[in-house]
Amino acid sequence: MSEPRIIAFSPPDISQREIDAVVEVLRSGWLTTGPVTRAFEREIAAYCGAEAAVCLSSATAGLELVLRLLGVGPGDEVITTAYTFAATCNVIRHTGASPVFVDIKEGEFHLCPTQVERALTEKTKVVIPVDFAGWPCDYDELKDVLTSRASLYRPAPGTLQESFDRVVLLSDAAHSFGATYKGKKVGSLADFTVFSFHAVKNLTTAEGGAVVFSGAGELSCQRVRRELMLLAMHGQSKDAMEKFRMGGWFYTIEVPGYKYNMTDIAAALGRAQLARYDGELLPKRQAIFDAYSEALAHEARIELPPFTDRRKTGSCHLYPIRVRGRDEGTRNSIIQKMAELGISTNVHFIPVLSHPAYLDFAHLRASIPNTFRTYESEISMPIYPSLTAGDVEYICDRLRSVLESI
Repeated sequence: MSEPRIIAFSPPDISQREIDAVVEVLRSGWLTTGPVTRAFEREIAAYCGAEAAVCLSSATAGLELVLRLLGVGPGDEVITTAYTFAATCNVIRHTGASPVFVDIKEGEFHLCPTQVERALTEKTKVVIPVDFAGWPCDYDELKDVLTSRASLYRPAPGTLQESFDRVVLLSDAAHSFGATYKGKKVGSLADFTVFSFHAVKNLTTAEGGAVVFSGAGELSCQRVRRELMLLAMHGQSKDAMEKFRMGGWFYTIEVPGYKYNMTDIAAALGRAQLARYDGELLPKRQAIFDAYSEALAHEARIELPPFTDRRKTGSCHLYPIRVRGRDEGTRNSIIQKMAELGISTNVHFIPVLSHPAYLDFAHLRASIPNTFRTYESEISMPIYPSLTAGDVEYICDRLRSVLESI
């Protein structure tokens, strides 16, 4: 038996490159939104094969601003999944719209297109799927459903909803930066895509996110970008750098906006991470993912991630296993015993309807049985670039011993 180890769940991978980039901004005399953020936006858009990106303080901010941009509000419905972090649903409620929860596919983690089709009404304005664990949802299936039921779509007059001929597809891609679907990068597949750069994500800015998009019909990406930037910075007609140029003091408030901008400090960290992403960070995550799959391939007591669709590649943000034939209490005991052995695991996700803030929706639990069955058996294993093959072997050995003990 090897010496005990402490295995964290998902620490960031920060190299000297990131430290140098942040220090350079700290010494530059300009810390908030400026040239580094704008460069990061261009790089993200190019990486994703999209026309533009707007960097923000979080993915949550991005989801909300897209809904605000579209004029979603009271009386509208937004279809999404309860198998997600609450931010996906909170932003819907912030606008005054109603979240409509549909189930995930049986044996999978993603929003079920058939269930989405059944839930569409004349009140539906947006569908928000979630790319769970970095594995892309079924984008074409969802778009086919929305297109086939376009006759139901009722865009609100005088809003950007009128730029679309069907319900808008807004991807919560918080986990899936770098993933692909049918050879295209996530970020180029939905009408709007939102990424997270939170501290636990594959690519981090400590806190941050981005909205990625292209033009749609007569709606230019330049207009979308301008309106998102207005919403993100109090509705000011000038950004921070323009305002602080000599003689550039005058500005107007064009809309009552928010304070959701990304700083150049955060963007510097993100740019350094992006420079390492495809060549280093993503391959290392894939190697750890594959090592788990190999080590656990013959473990009959668990189900491996169902990420086998060859049309897709994932970002390996999570390694989610499911414990066969066990209830939620047993799953919780496994997590606790692993923690006692110094190994941090997690659960993704506690269904939104389980939270006190969503008690008004608790009666819908019976309508999404796959969501709750999946939650009750799911355990997310540690996965990050600095884990070694030896660490994976150690973790899997301890997992087997815990499974045998319960």
